Amino acid sequence: MAKEYGRSERVSSQMQKELAYVLQREISDPRLGFVTINEVIVSKDLAVAKIYITVLNGNEAAKAENVNVLNELAPVIRHQVAKRMRLRQISDFRFYYDDSFDIGMRVAELLNEQDKQD
Repeated sequence: MAKEYGRSERVSSQMQKELAYVLQREISDPRLGFVTINEVIVSKDLAVAKIYITVLNGNEAAKAENVNVLNELAPVIRHQVAKRMRLRQISDFRFYYDDSFDIGMRVAELLNEQDKQD
């Protein structure tokens, strides 16, 4: 019988909480906007963590810039998260922009336009 909630899922959940704390309290880079951690997916061997973010109140260039800055600061962020988590090894961080929020807003906008036309 397979585990319903394996170790990688538990680590992902805790890592998301710690990342949010570190980005909010300990990283003060003026190049970063208002960044939200949407999801953290850790590989089965816990070697790599894919971190999906959204940036509020930003255009496409600002979103790409925030992802680049976070990937640049990944070793520093990783060190801060490692101090807060009890793991022998911490995953390598790779930041990606999660466009599902933008797509959802666009769909809602299109549905509102359709309602107004009807």
